[in-house]
Amino acid sequence: MGTCLDIKIKRANKVYHAGEVLSGVVVISGKDSIQHQGVSLTVEGSVNLQLSAKSVGVFEAFYNSVKPIQIINSTIEMVKPGKFPSGKTEIPFEFPLHVKGNKVLYETYHGVFVNIQYTLRCDMRRSLLAKDVTKTCEFIVHSAPQKGKLTPSPVDFTITPETLQNVRERALLPKFLIRGHLSSTSCVITQPLTGELLVESSEAAIKSIELQLVRVETCGCAEGYARDATEIQNIQIADGDVCRSLSVPIYMVFPRLFTCPTLETTNFKVECVLSLFGQFHQYSILTSFLARALTLWPLGDSRLTGERSRQWRRGSPHWATAGGDQT
Repeated sequence: MGTCLDIKIKRANKVYHAGEVLSGVVVISGKDSIQHQGVSLTVEGSVNLQLSAKSVGVFEAFYNSVKPIQIINSTIEMVKPGKFPSGKTEIPFEFPLHVKGNKVLYETYHGVFVNIQYTLRCDMRRSLLAKDVTKTCEFIVHSAPQKGKLTPSPVDFTITPETLQNVRERALLPKFLIRGHLSSTSCVITQPLTGELLVESSEAAIKSIELQLVRVETCGCAEGYARDATEIQNIQIADGDVCRSLSVPIYMVFPRLFTCPTLETTNFKVECVLSLFGQFHQYSILTSFLARALTLWPLGDSRLTGERSRQWRRGSPHWATAGGDQT
């Protein structure tokens, strides 16, 4: 058996917050004694930006200037040159997660065009006749909980053919009236988005109604910006012709792996948009009923209450009553 190098982080879920101490052990094992020139441990955090293929032509000059943004980079010397005995050796370590200056530990995020990653790298240097041994381990950084109460920002909407935007074949659409309510567009990322939808009338039979969560990533610098949207979740909330004047619940859990709290910096931005789509039986048209930007927050000290959503009823004076999709 050759030399084996491993990093074991103390927390099983590997989740840490800014200001906490990242701790664990470096495990070095081998059948024979191991001669080395020192062991070092490096913690790295960076933001990698990448433009989509469709943007490369437009921002060709800018494409080459997109470089990783370093968030944190710190190295400690764990062991001076010497020799490890045969068997297993464990070396404990502690890393305070602090950044210098005005830098911020952004939340770990693996997107399509924006990637925020934090890693631990252990290097054991060997002599010229032996190969250096390296081990890398990723850990996760979550945003610190928000202090105080997060005020809900409920939205009421009314949808008719006249309120739709970017519809080329508006004349082909049947007449319909849909009312609805979202409990809040400022959401705690660990709690579901809730609301209700009600079909007042529709000349044509409805085939389906879907709720779509779209992730919008923007990256750029002085030369320009590239903005790309990718669908990360699609939920069918109604299948078939919906009963008229029947409340249809809206309930969406944010996929934690593909979302992060709304983030906006000088060089990049990550946000989410909620879209509502409908399809009619007689028309092969998938119509975007509604598009609403969401603001996602880290876990707070108090939960957003859904009291207003529970009190929402047909005929409520809080409904939007004319043309727009928000009161």
